[in-house]
Amino acid sequence: MGDLSKIFKAYDVRGVVPEELDEETAEAVGAAFADVTGAAQAVLAHDMRVSSRALADAFIRGATSRGTDVIDAGLGSTDLLYYASGSLDLPGVMFTASHNPARYNGMKMCHAGAVPVGTDTGLTAIRDRAAAYLESGIPAGKPGSTIEKDLLTGYAEHLRTLVDLSGIRPLRVAVDAGNAMGGHTVPAVFQGLPIEVTPLYFELDGTFPNHEANPIEPENLRDLQRAVLEGGADLGLAFDGDADRCWVIDERGESVSPSTITALVAARELAKHPGSTVIHNLITSRAVPEIIAEHGGVPLRTRVGHSFIKAEMARTGAVFGGEHSAHYYFRDFWFADSGMLAALHVLAALGEQEQPLSRVLAPYSRYTESGEINSTVADQREALVKVREQFAGRGEVDELDGLTVTGSGWWFNLRPSNTEPLLRLNAEAADESQMAAIRDEVLAAVRS
Repeated sequence: MGDLSKIFKAYDVRGVVPEELDEETAEAVGAAFADVTGAAQAVLAHDMRVSSRALADAFIRGATSRGTDVIDAGLGSTDLLYYASGSLDLPGVMFTASHNPARYNGMKMCHAGAVPVGTDTGLTAIRDRAAAYLESGIPAGKPGSTIEKDLLTGYAEHLRTLVDLSGIRPLRVAVDAGNAMGGHTVPAVFQGLPIEVTPLYFELDGTFPNHEANPIEPENLRDLQRAVLEGGADLGLAFDGDADRCWVIDERGESVSPSTITALVAARELAKHPGSTVIHNLITSRAVPEIIAEHGGVPLRTRVGHSFIKAEMARTGAVFGGEHSAHYYFRDFWFADSGMLAALHVLAALGEQEQPLSRVLAPYSRYTESGEINSTVADQREALVKVREQFAGRGEVDELDGLTVTGSGWWFNLRPSNTEPLLRLNAEAADESQMAAIRDEVLAAVRS
């Protein structure tokens, strides 16, 4: 398959099938995973992509060839895999390419207890050993066994123990699963709750015939917004391909910022665990740390990226963490992320009283956000220097992750993509006109 460094990223494996990732590679990675983790047992799940089952089977062949027994959970979401790894205390692997187009697939790996496997915690060693096995073959040994186990029911029951949904009023909820894993997990999790679901694209289809399962792109939310309005739903929920991210639509059909959801869930978790630390990344709304502090918590700011969030949560024992990308992390869920768990918090907050969702969320949304805007640039560093010079003396400068400038009533962050020649801009201000002025000035400097 050539250079495995093309598909081994910082915290997962991802590539085009079969050109970059095929069954032979998956088998070699399975053998390497067994060796590096040293696990007597491991657990595996996969999404609905056309290539996922075959790649998972190849991984199992590799892992069992090195003597590791594999518990095969079959179809599942990534947070189901985290539940399996945490509850069984086993290393695990999830076959998914998350929100990527249909031709992609990949693997998300974790140590026992849902602890991420990253570059510095085993992924590089797995890559190198897999490359050696592709070169020289996997040595024969005493094979392990494969055990098929349904973990969906246990996953659903566990999530319902983490959020009190007793006594909520009946709710009408439109859910867009994007033909992906939300269509598998939502019925199990919502079973027995007073929730009437309007399902959109629950049929599992890894070709994504209706739209990509990537709710961060506004065009992928149009059908859900229409369903909420036409059906008079109390809210809408959209899940990504592996259902570890959840996006919320209010009763007016308006998209809700993940910063608002982060603030809401933070307040709820702090009510249960007063004085706890809550993690937020540097491009969430400034309302998030304000609200955390107002509810007696300790806000802690990190760089963008789940690896930084998870590392800081483990280091500090934070009760909760949220990102602008609609990833939400919970101490009570092995510090792992679960879009479904965040959705249950929103349903509980709404169902505990009679107001519509927009009013419930109003106290958690204080500023106007630009959303993330990408610009293609020839030289990322040169463009960042230019913007810094343009805003010199106009605000506080922070270079934790790219360039953040904070002025009177506004801020923006401009950071480089690690994989593409892009700069990503997020801006926020007290009102629309001020935000637009800052946004447009930065974009003009970047794109000139």
